[in-house]
Amino acid sequence: MAPEILNILYSFNSVRLEEMDRVKLMDRYDTKYLLPANRIPDLLKLMLGRYRVLEINNERISSYTTVYLDTPDFTCFNQHVTERTGRLKVRFRTYNTTGNSFLEIKKKTKKGRTVKWRIENSPSENSFNATATEFIKTRVPNDPESLKPVLENNFKRITFTGFDTSERITLDLDISYASPDGKSAELPLVAILELKCRGLAARSPFSKLIKQFSIYPTGFSKYCIGCAMLHDLPLKNILKPKILLLNRIENEYNGSLSA
Repeated sequence: MAPEILNILYSFNSVRLEEMDRVKLMDRYDTKYLLPANRIPDLLKLMLGRYRVLEINNERISSYTTVYLDTPDFTCFNQHVTERTGRLKVRFRTYNTTGNSFLEIKKKTKKGRTVKWRIENSPSENSFNATATEFIKTRVPNDPESLKPVLENNFKRITFTGFDTSERITLDLDISYASPDGKSAELPLVAILELKCRGLAARSPFSKLIKQFSIYPTGFSKYCIGCAMLHDLPLKNILKPKILLLNRIENEYNGSLSA
């Protein structure tokens, strides 16, 4: 991690994990932004004094590992790229900083909200136990036994919350992917910024703040991009505009280094 980022991060007021319970936001609106990773220091300076940063075990940057599950014909991926109402993601997520692992289900509602459910579980288990099976059956139309690991995603995350607002902002970086057949890909030059709030993003203080930074909302799924990069799927060309956007951001990063 760049020393400049760490220096700025430790200038923020911190918030403990227990205090973040009030902004878990398991039912929320999501808004995502993409930016070159070398613009992170300027973004942090803009946020300094307005937001607190999550600190766990004296660390302000946390490591995550996500294992996404899908059917043999990639039902979840197909529903996402075609923007089907009620689309789902099923995943194991391990919070490496704390060691906690959860089986999580995310659903996009017809009103555009993201709803998330989760139970404690581990991706190291070879099959779903009775609790996990019932958890999936009550929320996912697919047979739990048809869901298999198709993509691993590793990244680092910085989490912010306001002093007196219910919004949460996450900044993901050092993003990498691996498939079960041994393929891998990385997005080291791109950062993903996400605003999570109970109400519409347009009313969020952060949404107004980020306009000063000249980056704009864009739909983006780490899962779908990873699948498009590592799997030969019929519908992956739908994501070509997103791949081109990633290329432009990487070119902007490289261009700023050579300027």
